[in-house]
Amino acid sequence: MSSGRLAEAGEVVVIAGLPAEDDPSAREGYEADAVLLTAEERRRVPRRVVTRAGRAFILMLPPGEVLAPGRLLHVGPGWYVTVEAASEALLAVHPRSQREGLRVALEVGRLHSALAVSGDRLLVPDEPPLERLLTRLDVPWTRVHAPFLPIGPGSRR
Repeated sequence: MSSGRLAEAGEVVVIAGLPAEDDPSAREGYEADAVLLTAEERRRVPRRVVTRAGRAFILMLPPGEVLAPGRLLHVGPGWYVTVEAASEALLAVHPRSQREGLRVALEVGRLHSALAVSGDRLLVPDEPPLERLLTRLDVPWTRVHAPFLPIGPGSRR
C-alpha cells in the first residue's frame, strides 16, 4: 500500500525527507493540500501534523531543517501537500527612524528572539518579555495576527 493510500485511509505517513525535485508542472491536475505551521512549528521536528484535508503526517526531518512556506512536503496519488505559514499573534513595531529600528532589532536579538521585517514595520512574537522591551524603549507598537517569516531563526526557548 502506498503512503498516499495510507494517508487517505486515515493512517499516518512518516516523512523522513523532502522531495528532491519540486516541479509544479509535474503536479498539474493534482489536488492541492496544505499544512498550516507557525514559525516555531516550521523548525521543530519530529512532530505530527494534519493537513487542511485531514491527512496526517509525522515529520521526522533531519535536525536543523526549516520548512519554508510554499515548500513541497509530499506527493500522493493525485494530491500533494505544501507548507503554509499560519497566522500568529505578533507585535508590530513601527520605528520612527532607521536608528530606532536598528535599536529595536539589536535589543530583540539580545533576548534571543526572532524578528521579521514587513514593509516599514518590524514583527516580533507577542510575548511578555518583548512587550516589556518595547514599552521600555518607548517605540510605537500594536498587536497583530499575521504569518511570521523571521529573518533569522532566533533561539528556542
